[in-house]
Amino acid sequence: MFGDLFEENSSSVSNNQYGKGKILKTTTLEPPAPREFTNLSGIRNQGGTCYLNSLLQTLHFTPEFREALFSLGPEELGSLEDKDKPDAKVRIIPLQLQRLFAQLLLLDQEAASTADLTDSFGWTSNEEMRQHDVQELNRILFSALETSLVGTSGHDLINRLYHGTIVNKVVCKECRSTSEQQEDFLDLTAAVKNVSGLEDALWNMYVEEEVFDCDNLYYCETCGKLVKAAKSAKLRKLPPFLTVSLLRFNFDFVKHERYKETGCYTFPLRMNLKPFCEQSEMDDLDCMYDLYSVIIHKGGCYGGHYHVYIKDIDHLGNWQFQDEKSESDVNLKDLKNEEETDDPLVILKAILLQEENNLIPVDQLGQKLLKKIGVSWSKKYRKHHGPLRKFLQLHSQTFLLSWDESTVSLLQSAPQHTAPEGQRGGQRGLQTVTARSPGLNDSASCPHWFDINDSKVQPIKEKDIEQQFQGKESAYMLFYRKCQLQRPLEAQANPRYRVPCHLLNEMDAANIELQMKRAQCDSENINVELRLHLGPHYRFSNGALHPKGSQTESVWDLTFDRRKTLGDLRQSVFQLLEFWEGDMVLSVAKLVPAGLHIYQTLDGEDLMLRDLELADGEDIFVWNGVEVGGAQIQTGAECEPLLVNIFHMKTGSEGETCEQLADSPHVFPSNAEVATVLAALAIPAGVIFINSAEPTGAERWTAVPKEDTRKTFRELGLRNGSSILVQDSSGEDSLLPKQGKWTSGTNEINWLQVTNLCPLESEQKQVKISATVNTVVFDIRTKAIKELKLMEELVEKSCLRPVDRHGKLLCPVPDTYTLKEAELKLGSSLGLCLGKAPTPSQLFLFFALGSDVQPGTEMEIVVEETVSVSDCLKLMLDKAGLSGETWHLRRMDWCYEAGEPLCEEGATLKELMVSSGDTLLVMEGKLPPLGFLKVPVWWYQAQEPSRHWKSHQDPTSCALSPAGDWGAACMQGAPGDLPAEASLLYLGDIEISEDATLADLKCQAMTLPPLSERAVPSPAFLRAWTVEGRRPGRLLRSNRQQLRDCKLGRRAGVCLEPLPAEEHLGPQDVLLRTRLRIPGVRAYAPAEDLVWDAARGWTASSLRQKVASFYSLPVEKIEIAKYFPEKFEWLPISSWNQQVTKRKKKKKQDSLQGAPYYLKDGDIVGVKNLLADADADFSTAMDDIGKENQKQLALGKKKSREALRVQSSEASSAPMPSPPRGPEAGLSIHVRSFR
Repeated sequence: MFGDLFEENSSSVSNNQYGKGKILKTTTLEPPAPREFTNLSGIRNQGGTCYLNSLLQTLHFTPEFREALFSLGPEELGSLEDKDKPDAKVRIIPLQLQRLFAQLLLLDQEAASTADLTDSFGWTSNEEMRQHDVQELNRILFSALETSLVGTSGHDLINRLYHGTIVNKVVCKECRSTSEQQEDFLDLTAAVKNVSGLEDALWNMYVEEEVFDCDNLYYCETCGKLVKAAKSAKLRKLPPFLTVSLLRFNFDFVKHERYKETGCYTFPLRMNLKPFCEQSEMDDLDCMYDLYSVIIHKGGCYGGHYHVYIKDIDHLGNWQFQDEKSESDVNLKDLKNEEETDDPLVILKAILLQEENNLIPVDQLGQKLLKKIGVSWSKKYRKHHGPLRKFLQLHSQTFLLSWDESTVSLLQSAPQHTAPEGQRGGQRGLQTVTARSPGLNDSASCPHWFDINDSKVQPIKEKDIEQQFQGKESAYMLFYRKCQLQRPLEAQANPRYRVPCHLLNEMDAANIELQMKRAQCDSENINVELRLHLGPHYRFSNGALHPKGSQTESVWDLTFDRRKTLGDLRQSVFQLLEFWEGDMVLSVAKLVPAGLHIYQTLDGEDLMLRDLELADGEDIFVWNGVEVGGAQIQTGAECEPLLVNIFHMKTGSEGETCEQLADSPHVFPSNAEVATVLAALAIPAGVIFINSAEPTGAERWTAVPKEDTRKTFRELGLRNGSSILVQDSSGEDSLLPKQGKWTSGTNEINWLQVTNLCPLESEQKQVKISATVNTVVFDIRTKAIKELKLMEELVEKSCLRPVDRHGKLLCPVPDTYTLKEAELKLGSSLGLCLGKAPTPSQLFLFFALGSDVQPGTEMEIVVEETVSVSDCLKLMLDKAGLSGETWHLRRMDWCYEAGEPLCEEGATLKELMVSSGDTLLVMEGKLPPLGFLKVPVWWYQAQEPSRHWKSHQDPTSCALSPAGDWGAACMQGAPGDLPAEASLLYLGDIEISEDATLADLKCQAMTLPPLSERAVPSPAFLRAWTVEGRRPGRLLRSNRQQLRDCKLGRRAGVCLEPLPAEEHLGPQDVLLRTRLRIPGVRAYAPAEDLVWDAARGWTASSLRQKVASFYSLPVEKIEIAKYFPEKFEWLPISSWNQQVTKRKKKKKQDSLQGAPYYLKDGDIVGVKNLLADADADFSTAMDDIGKENQKQLALGKKKSREALRVQSSEASSAPMPSPPRGPEAGLSIHVRSFR
């Protein structure tokens, strides 16, 4: 019926260069994988959004939250189709959440995407790649939802489900009067340090009383004096859903850094909050909560990974376990003892019982059979039982095939992956994921828990939660629900329950489209790309295979049908290699640093290539299976050749030994004995040393005992690039001390170095104080003062501050700490400074003026953690000797630049999570109001003024930059002998609403004094770019686009470029700067703007045709190249690397957006007219100068590093200031105002 469908283009050959990497097929068009056996969908990680994925899955598995969100219709939220309309009121965040929850419920894909949701947050790609705290996200997301739902019936959704109240009471011990204050909460924070578990933490917070007495009396307004009193807190109102945030991260004031509490911290599966409530007469059922979600953090304070354990309340997923070892163990033992088994049913059943969940893809089942019995299905059983799939279909009482016949499982434990009834009857349309039977282990007494780790979903048992009580991977957020909350029966195992009709229709249509895409993808991915290495064109030398002569003759490309057998492949290769005589063996090979190595011979003539699991670009060595060029070849991973560096003493011309080391590469098989190194160097006897890395980066050489020289390279852990030192045993002295750069161990350190940093002279600048890990810091300080012979008065008014490896002074260490408690290592440096360490309620902060922070210029201040942002700013201004109201505070980001501003001036530093050791920047200028942006505007003169309309003023004298002069930022390496391609000239700042459009921004910028004097006809004559690194960055296209959608951020600037005519760029238009090369001169003509429509693809041939048309030249008579100004290099753009031979199947052409071109708006493209200039060089004289300058700069940096290394090795005692560790960037979600 299909004729020659499978024969067309089944094999084709082309020459290929030896040594190129494997061919990678594009996967951008591949549809997402279907759901796995759990029938639950994960969420794809965008780079650093695991914290977001974990919280979203928790909200999704909170049915009351999900259904409350679904109850809000388009009449209240608007429609996503109208989000770009200027007057439409579209509440994008709740709409995107609805759509995401519908996809998680109904869309048949392994993992959903949050790209649309994070776009609605206003996040940039940088935000999506950055790790944040899930507890912070929980509060910010709830706040954003509350703002988005103002004016709708869901305005109280968050309060209705999560809001509770706490009452704080202070009772006077004399008059018994009570002072009361009520607090609202959406989540409770529970201490972890010095607490055994959650219930103990709640007892400390809501049962224990704090007594005011002695020096800490309470002022009673009734008594009118200071009195003794007791303070307590109770839970007054309990929410339906209780969120508990565990305070696992603390700050060490000694080491001046944060750390994670990893000790054991228990929490109950069911919890009674009645002891902690104000109303003691409440019914116990009103206070009972069940745990249903645990967000887990794995890692430390400055990074890690989140995943979540979730209880499937509605039984939407397929929860199954193989609780006990099945009969598979016995069956497989029987199979191992018997070489042949005549009953295929027994073999297949045993293989499936060995698999997790008794499920396996059908394509892998044949491969497993081959591995177990050594014979393929086709060779042993096909004649009597037919094809494997047909056999599985005929034994439907034992095996269950999925609806698309891609997977098979045992019937008695098979997950319900069957299609709906209508589909089994031959209808191929894919229906929305429907309710499936919960599984064999379904029981009311057996809750269904799953571990959801981004895209992966795995069933777990309830007892597995105990593993998250402690360790680096431990519980971080807990979610409880009231036991009284009951789910309706119709919601059980019904993912369509209460999903709005318009989302049901959307998901049904999306599932049908997914099935069509998967069918199309399967039909397109039937071919595999192989690289044939021809044995007769290879030689064996230095332990590996190498091509004899021409590399193009030794390696051929072959495209072959995956559905054909290994025998068909061998026959095709025979036909292609007409010169071949004798046996032909096909083996899988791999390129290693030493050369080409053969790993595995392909066996099984009747086995299909897809069952052999050959990857695209697989290297296949074609030979006789015995020798290559007369040399016997060892194959397999155990004898893989290793390329190692061997150090040994040089030998003089007369055989004498020199005092200098020689370094030479050698190749040895992995299974060779290490002693063969001596034979390779013709040394009769000697000592072998192996290099092992130290944590400090120093080299450490370890001698190999004589008995261990009989071990192999692999057994000693050697790999490619390892170093070996060989010393002749006849030598009198050891090599290591002579060279002076290797160490074999370290002496035990039992001291601390204390440097006098007080403004008092002493006989010694620094002293070493003997100490142990249990020595108290106060004793070290008093001993240091005594040995430095300083005044004894310093004991009361001094402190010790650690000095980091860069010489920076850290926070003072409390005197009561031991070195172990302060986590100070022996051998550390401490500075003796004036002043006392801050108390636990105080913050030790660094601050600096402006964004250009130089090391050592930061000032220090100690403030109370309860001080407000505005008061903290005043204290910093007073200390810096400044005044005025036009200042604000910003955090310092990770690259030591101005980060997120502290916008809430009334908030306390503690509420904003400012920690000791943080650096704050005092910046000039008032912050814009909420919902507004302060945008610096620059002038971008990209081309010569003669090509544009005339200006009334010289742009170089137009306005001043924030620094007080023109902020010209010339583009590096402008090609040719012309001046710099572009400069940015500062015009001023404008305040503008985030709801304004790009056209509004241009109009407002035209009112700035420097620009108002220029004759700009209209905003359409201005092209807008973002400013990134003082250079034009991203092109802002549509004048109607809102600034919020432009993702400018709070610190982004905009530069405006004048145009000779109005410009209206389409979404697929690419703006390039083309420059025509001047024949006979290494220079280019002035740049011209080229608008290229890339709607048909970012291909080299399309761009070449556009450039040729633009310059009225034949396309075959031009060459083009992209310029990389930071490297002063030109990369030719040729379509030859995208062409294929006539016999090869046409492949998708590579995109210029990807490697190695990364083409984007504003890039410079050089154009060469081959009719007048046949020179292959694109570079200019300016490029040569630029490269030479870069070379000299790199050489200077290398010399500086070497000098610094020498200086540090001399143990210089002068502390060297360094930039501090940058704080984590703040997290925010941008929401429109709907009030």
